[in-house]
Amino acid sequence: MADPASYRPAPGSIPTNPGVYRFSDPHGVVIYVGKAKNLRQRLNSYFADPASLHFRTQTMVRTAAKVEWTVVQNELESLQLEYTWIKQYDPRFNIKYRDDKSYPWVAITWSEEFPRVFVGRGAKRKGNRYFGPYAQAWAIRDTIDSLLRVFPMRSCSAGVFRNAKASGRPCLLGYIGKCSAPCVGRIDAEAHRELVTDVCDFLAGHTNALTRRLQAQMQRASDELQFEKAAVLRDQLGALRSATERNAIVLPDGTDADVVALASDELEVAVQVFHVRAGRVRGERGWVADRADDSSLAELLDTFLLGLYSDAEAGDGTEVSRAIPREILVPLEPASADALGALLSDVRGAHVRLHIPQRGPKRVLLDTVAKNASEALALHKTRRASDLSTRNRAIEEIQEALELPAPPLRIECYDISHLQGSEVVGSMVVFEDGLPRKSEYRRFIIKTVEGSNDVGAIDEVITRRFRRYLEDQQSLEGEGAVLVDPTTGAARKFAYAPGLVVVDGGAPQVAAARAAMDALGVSDIPVVGLAKRLEEVWLPDEEFPLILPRTSEGLYLLQRARDEAHRFAITHHRGRRSKSMVESLLDDVPGLGELRRKAVIKHFGSLKKLRAARWEEIADVPGIGPKTALAIKAALDASAPGEAVNMATGEIESG
Repeated sequence: MADPASYRPAPGSIPTNPGVYRFSDPHGVVIYVGKAKNLRQRLNSYFADPASLHFRTQTMVRTAAKVEWTVVQNELESLQLEYTWIKQYDPRFNIKYRDDKSYPWVAITWSEEFPRVFVGRGAKRKGNRYFGPYAQAWAIRDTIDSLLRVFPMRSCSAGVFRNAKASGRPCLLGYIGKCSAPCVGRIDAEAHRELVTDVCDFLAGHTNALTRRLQAQMQRASDELQFEKAAVLRDQLGALRSATERNAIVLPDGTDADVVALASDELEVAVQVFHVRAGRVRGERGWVADRADDSSLAELLDTFLLGLYSDAEAGDGTEVSRAIPREILVPLEPASADALGALLSDVRGAHVRLHIPQRGPKRVLLDTVAKNASEALALHKTRRASDLSTRNRAIEEIQEALELPAPPLRIECYDISHLQGSEVVGSMVVFEDGLPRKSEYRRFIIKTVEGSNDVGAIDEVITRRFRRYLEDQQSLEGEGAVLVDPTTGAARKFAYAPGLVVVDGGAPQVAAARAAMDALGVSDIPVVGLAKRLEEVWLPDEEFPLILPRTSEGLYLLQRARDEAHRFAITHHRGRRSKSMVESLLDDVPGLGELRRKAVIKHFGSLKKLRAARWEEIADVPGIGPKTALAIKAALDASAPGEAVNMATGEIESG
């Protein structure tokens, strides 16, 4: 494990130009690629205080042994070079979007003499034209079934086609009018390809011209008294309209756009895309990725769009999912919006507009896509957690790896949060049977430790928690194992003994937790620590950590518990810090006593909301009149908000 200071570039050696940088491990393998408008400012952020970085970023900088960079002329060049390097090196720490399921597509074997249409999944072959992807296989098969009544092109496999050709008799589809039977010579290759072209036009969204042509042919047949032919064309027109209606009209005709939305939490991000062609949703896809660093949503969107479209070929028109449309609807502006728009326009060969719709049908559709993204993320997160066999496997893997005497059915995880030693708080989260039990979560305000002393804070939290455990156990012995306090009716939350205690940290934190429990005489509950560097599992009195496989369900469960404890602690810390900042600002306001100060804090909840409020809104707080409200507003305006770095999260926060 490398110390980031060992390979940190010399002061002043990093240029301030835009560019692309790459971190490499001791073997020369590139593990991360990134871009920056100012290389010096960006790279220095990795080395200033690694402990304040996102835990996955910490892992990256400690795994790396070298950092290199390339200066470019502008942001567009950095965007192009970053993507080129990501494709070339496939860095392990760059975010990788993976399909959350296998989507069906429609394929047409365009390179064959008599092309075939079919619905498939998986890898694509050269020489075929593909349309989609589509959300439901049954829906697109139903559409193709209706379409073959209008344009009876070949849909049989190669074996069926050869057998029919050898026997001189068409298959069932030829007899019922869903195939023009090129296998027996009822139609030549040129006429059959015209049918194929019509099917391609329909799947590409060009339905109006097809409808008008059929209407004209039906009218002409009727005028020439060819009523049987007109009836056939009428039925074909009805089938075409039926197939068209299966794709709902959501935007004005002629609109070609991709609608992109994201949903994320601290660990993962889900992206959903609706492909709209000629005003209709022609396909949809979803991706889920681990949040590999502390990138903002704008940066995540930037990375996703770059990966989605950079390989698209302009003017192809055969792959709806890969072709770049004229318009891309997004929920927020990507980090490199101007450069990304220029790059996509260059690849497409025509202008591409990145647009954030504010109202109207486009906004409604974007909200729909966002809802799908949120549901996809929730489904992805609960898929493994809710699966009983997966949860059991995770618990069994932890028991086996740690050599526990019994499965850890109840896991408690602890974390400490503070800002440069101020407002130190602790958190306890509980997972039972592999699922979070939020009613059992607990927060701790650290009372006996001052400053940035995570080890001392862990000792206090563990001591307080298991002292309560021993007290409740003594009460239970005297009351016949009643888990409800007879005097208050409240459940004794601390009466349960965990099967495993997990602390966020390495050997020092584990040693502190073990010592605190041993001092209380609680020696039968195992303790481990999960470090944020390489996800090592530390055991008490062990010189080296335990490394679980990256694909281990047991490691995934420990990570979820650790990250949930971190989130819970950060939330508590931010709330207390915001409250203390409000109190300190209001201390010197004349005429504002303790009771009215508390009323203001309770009403607005945070300093940010209080700063944004008008004095009239402050005056609406019970007990606060116009004169006091003006004094409060003046005090807030006098303390100009600045920026600070949250040392626990690495975030830039305004005051």
